[in-house]
Amino acid sequence: MTLLHGPQLFVWLAMRLICSHRDTQRVREVAELDFVIGRAYENSPSLLDLSPDKKISRLHARVWKEDGLYWIEDLQSSRGTLLNNIEIKGQGKQKLEVGDIICAGESTLRVQSLESQDTLAQTNYLELGASLPSDERQTDTGVNIVFDLDATNFDPVPAKSTGDTGVLRLKLVCELPLQFAKKTQLVELLPLVVDRLVELTPNADSWALALRDPQTDALLLKAYRCAHEPHVSETLARRAMSERKAFIWNRAITGDISGTILQSAIITGMYAPLLWQDDVLGVICAESRNFEGIFGEEDLRLIAFMAQYAAMAVGSHRLQEELRQESVLRAKLLRQFSPKVAERLLAHRGRLRLGGERSEVTILNSDIRGFTQLTQDMDPDDVVEMLNEYFAVLVPIIFVHQGTIDKFMGDAILAVFGSPESDPKQYEHAVLAAVEMQAALARVNENRRLRGLPCAEPGIGIHCGEVVHGFVGTSDRMEFTVVGDVVNKTARYCAGAAGGEVLISPEMHQRVWRIVQIDRRAIETKHEGNFIAYRVNGIKAGCERVEAKM
Repeated sequence: MTLLHGPQLFVWLAMRLICSHRDTQRVREVAELDFVIGRAYENSPSLLDLSPDKKISRLHARVWKEDGLYWIEDLQSSRGTLLNNIEIKGQGKQKLEVGDIICAGESTLRVQSLESQDTLAQTNYLELGASLPSDERQTDTGVNIVFDLDATNFDPVPAKSTGDTGVLRLKLVCELPLQFAKKTQLVELLPLVVDRLVELTPNADSWALALRDPQTDALLLKAYRCAHEPHVSETLARRAMSERKAFIWNRAITGDISGTILQSAIITGMYAPLLWQDDVLGVICAESRNFEGIFGEEDLRLIAFMAQYAAMAVGSHRLQEELRQESVLRAKLLRQFSPKVAERLLAHRGRLRLGGERSEVTILNSDIRGFTQLTQDMDPDDVVEMLNEYFAVLVPIIFVHQGTIDKFMGDAILAVFGSPESDPKQYEHAVLAAVEMQAALARVNENRRLRGLPCAEPGIGIHCGEVVHGFVGTSDRMEFTVVGDVVNKTARYCAGAAGGEVLISPEMHQRVWRIVQIDRRAIETKHEGNFIAYRVNGIKAGCERVEAKM
């Protein structure tokens, strides 16, 4: 194996990982088919943690399996992601193949084969637990291997029985789970189910699979095979699903005949429900236009058996898709909300709809003073590293005080308190967060000066009032934001604050005067005249902490 210079991470997309950073090497196994590359923090999503690489963003890139292929997409990381030395940030999803090299921060990820025998041979399942005998060859002459089979590729039917119809049916049934498991998309799986149904019941004239829409309860015809028009009796399908029974029907002896059956030439048939974890997913059926080769009990048992396998495969696909969507949604929410708020939103996903509501919130705007002049002669990597060092301190403070990150604007942060969940103490939380942010950055700057690095100080402005807030965009790419004049006025207070200062509006002062030590002042604006503002000099004794609504 060729080693790469610097911190490294070798990734087997079979989810066995060997992580190398400096002189330390770790073996990791990841079970998810959809995970995020980044640096871990509390309640992070399914995450491949590249700590202590500080040049990796918290949520750096996403890797997932789709349509039988593996993909990677940069999650708007600060330093970008290279795939085979090509920048993919802002380029959407890119296909991952064996041998690809991913560069993220100071780490390198090499993609290995999913079916690599060498890789599988190295897997160690005994880091914890009982020991097994050594792998030295055993010489016990008292044991003879009488017969063996290749477990990776064997025929369940003996060669001498290949002409037996019953044995051939057994072979087909045994192969169903393996064949269904190979299909990674429902659009591939459902036609395969019908194809196998045709092989099990060749005497039929019409074969079909219908799924129940969980939202509308409508029956959707998903796949079928027939010489004439496709046929599914909704009356019989509903009966099979409601009674959770497979049955054979016959026009000659069935009293309750639905309209669609009377209008068709179908005479007999079998229906079997798709049942999975106490849920009814749909139905499969095979029907015939004549009595020749009429269905019997064995046919019914086989179709019911097949329905169980099909239901398991469909349910597994739906579960995987739900997990993938939840992983993506969690990653998006963690960009803007504290982990606790993000988890509460995930628990009530019905609330995550496009649209907004109008209510009073508190806006905090933090902007670094003189940032352009400070960074004009700095190396771009040093600029990004400085911002990441500042943001890594500021964002957790905002989250601790129940704030939400509306957006990052270069060197500025716009945070909201009191949304998306209401908070009766939003005003106090915003002011306490601002004071704590300035104190924390003072400590960071002291450390940077000792290292001979440039330092910067933000000015912070806080205002409150009624805004429209909610999720905007599309159903696939929604973002939380706030809109209203309050946001603009907050920017004026922020612009009037010197480095290291916190300025609050009169509306804020009316609500937090009991806990703050202030000086009154006037700030100039270009088009709106002078604004009255209050400089927060400190928090009164005994008011340093406000009980947060966790």
